Amino acid sequence: MKKIKEFNKMRLKEKEVEVGCLYLTTVNQYRAVLAMKGEFLIYAPSSEGTAPLNLNSTKMPFENQPFKKCQIVTFAKKDYQVFDFKGTEAIKHKLNELQLAEAIAQCNAKSAIATLLAE
Repeated sequence: MKKIKEFNKMRLKEKEVEVGCLYLTTVNQYRAVLAMKGEFLIYAPSSEGTAPLNLNSTKMPFENQPFKKCQIVTFAKKDYQVFDFKGTEAIKHKLNELQLAEAIAQCNAKSAIATLLAE
C-alpha cells in the first residue's frame, strides 16, 4: 500500500495574519498579504501547486494572478503549512519592501489597496 504524505496542517489565528507576510497553503499556493483594514484584507495568491521558492529566488510567484479581498477570519481558516523561505522554516515569512512591491505590481492591486485603506 502506498503511503500518502500527510502535511502538518495548521490554521492561523486572526492575530497571526500580518501585512507583508508570505504564507503557503497545503495545496502549495503562496499567499502574500498586501493590506489589511478592519476585518478585511487584500492578498496576492499564486496558482495552486506552485513550485517551492528557492534560496536564490528573487521573483514573487504572483504574475498575472488576480488579487483577492476577503475577511481576515476567512483567510486564517485555510490550511497552511510550514515552509522554507531563504533558509528559514516557519508558517509565515516577512517580505522585504521590494518583494512586497513586486507582489502588489504582479497582481495589479495598487488601486484596490488604496480603496480598502480609504474605506
